[in-house]
Amino acid sequence: MEKNQYNLCIEVLERFRKANFLNEIILIGSWCIQFYKAYFSDIEYISALKTRDIDFLIPVPSRLKRKTDVPELLKDLGFVIDFRGNEGYIKLVHPELIIEFLVPEKGKGIDKPYPLPQLGINAQTLRFLNMLTDNVITIKVENLQINVPHPANFALHKLIISKRRAKKEKGSKDKEAAIRILRALIRKGEQNTVKNLFNSLPRKWQNKIISAIESEKEYKILENIS
Repeated sequence: MEKNQYNLCIEVLERFRKANFLNEIILIGSWCIQFYKAYFSDIEYISALKTRDIDFLIPVPSRLKRKTDVPELLKDLGFVIDFRGNEGYIKLVHPELIIEFLVPEKGKGIDKPYPLPQLGINAQTLRFLNMLTDNVITIKVENLQINVPHPANFALHKLIISKRRAKKEKGSKDKEAAIRILRALIRKGEQNTVKNLFNSLPRKWQNKIISAIESEKEYKILENIS
């Protein structure tokens, strides 16, 4: 990972902390792979990260209490507003990072962005995100306390969405990341954690996970978690 990109990410997180809402949001997506090094510090764990995307999940109902204009907060760092989608949900774009806020999609979903006036932005709604709010842990990165999904939830979620990706390359990266983390969890002796989570999921979700693991011929992992 480029040092400049990492330092910028830490600066963004630090500003969120100073604005008193870092503890109200969950860091999800590929940056978790990098930060899970703190969770797997007692075993061999190699993280590989090449992404500009840094995603934050806002649980619904939101626990945000203070109002913060996030685009203004990050403006001097070079982030600019970019509107995406038919209705224009917001991304904050920088040459090194792209910041997006997400909320779990409920029921039949909606075709427009989810307003987050507390942060001065709107968010994209996506399916399966509730899975990432069910078991949140806090890890220390630099001098920051960051909320992230438990690695088991992160890995199984990646497998579920891997075949839903519009681009095959992204689906392959999802599976690669999930397999790496599942291997680490097994080495750490947490296969029962993964198994219990897997057994708690709807059958359709389980089938997606099994299919994704089988496509990578990772049968030993399948034996450990299902």
